[in-house]
Amino acid sequence: MPCSLLHLSGKAEWPLLLNRLEGRGDADHSRDAAVAAMLEAVRKEGDKAVLEYCRQFDCPEMTLPLRVSQEELEAASRSVDPADLAVIAEAAKHIREFHEAQKERSWFMTSPDGAILGQNCVPVDRAGLYVPGGRGGQTPLISSLLMTAIPALVAGVGAVAVVSPPRRDGTLNPHILAAAHLLGIQEVYRMGGAWAIGALAYGTESVPAVDIIAGPGNAWVTTAKRMVQGHVGIDMIAGPSEVLILAGPGADPDWVAADMLSQAEHDPSASAICLTWDTTLAGCIRERLAARLPELPRAEIARKSLEDWGVIATLPDLDSAVALANAVAPEHLEVLTDDPWAVLPKLRNAGAVFLGPWSPEPLGDYMAGPNHVLPTVRTARFSSALSVQTFTRRMSVIAAGPGVAAARAASVARLARLEQLEAHARSMECRIRRP
Repeated sequence: MPCSLLHLSGKAEWPLLLNRLEGRGDADHSRDAAVAAMLEAVRKEGDKAVLEYCRQFDCPEMTLPLRVSQEELEAASRSVDPADLAVIAEAAKHIREFHEAQKERSWFMTSPDGAILGQNCVPVDRAGLYVPGGRGGQTPLISSLLMTAIPALVAGVGAVAVVSPPRRDGTLNPHILAAAHLLGIQEVYRMGGAWAIGALAYGTESVPAVDIIAGPGNAWVTTAKRMVQGHVGIDMIAGPSEVLILAGPGADPDWVAADMLSQAEHDPSASAICLTWDTTLAGCIRERLAARLPELPRAEIARKSLEDWGVIATLPDLDSAVALANAVAPEHLEVLTDDPWAVLPKLRNAGAVFLGPWSPEPLGDYMAGPNHVLPTVRTARFSSALSVQTFTRRMSVIAAGPGVAAARAASVARLARLEQLEAHARSMECRIRRP
């Protein structure tokens, strides 16, 4: 069985696991020069450069326009199986309900001396969403569109632009178009890769520039997002996907194995880890992994993932396992214990937590409601899931009257002069020297 089995008797042995994960999220700079050239070409040449890259990498016969017409969106919605459209609508409903609860409200307060202070929450004007094409358009990542578009729409973003790589014939998968139509999105563009990120960031003749770019992508897309960050906002720099499962006595080894494989089949760089304090369970999980793996259509991808990044580790007790899980700070954290709610307060670092055997990670990927665009490779120590807040700005509001200015002028001026900013001091003082 390719999955490693570790016995960690104490904290001193944690590096046996943690060191295995080192380097998974390191930025690969081998593409930097090529991506920078693509971005610069799009910045200077606009649609012409985008079209050339589309022809080179995706569709040799690609032609303008890049934007999908309203008629195409409507036709795609009619063409997909009604059962498929229904399940997309069902997922969208749950995702929207969750993100509606995230909406921020503006607020104001009055200080004792009469100043009105507050925070005004305002959505960005334009958001660009990247939706991967998935194996030449044959595996459309509909969930990525739902998970990025719905928070933006709930936030109140005025214009949402979706980009996705075209298939060899220049079209987009009808399920992507149908999902966009269902959500009421009218701006969809047939372009992918680093050049699509450039088009969103800098704008072209066809594509108005956006304020923030969100959505997952391959290494080229991730590199491009990293390079345009600062010119526009981005959601996050996502690394390979991962799951960590806390499995206590009584956990079903077959279900644990199934959940590990559901992550491993994503990508050879995906990581699937199980921490348990039941040595018998550890052996059973390993056996079930070996039995389930050959049955998968993506068995070779999952096998490579488990060989390089998969671990089953035994620890002395639950508290040790929780402490190690916090050190790993995984993207997805499943808790399969007798009382998972008792474990939740002890968990500090995770992108999303899944409590109990009936809450597998795929439920969160598609249908539960919380966002599946999550921090990876230990960034859950300081980052959060994509959310309504990703598309919202918070502007401070200060409204003071003459009494406030008079009461605070001397203090402001003194602090300003400590920093040798005389004009700051005089700006305040001139307001209280009027005859």
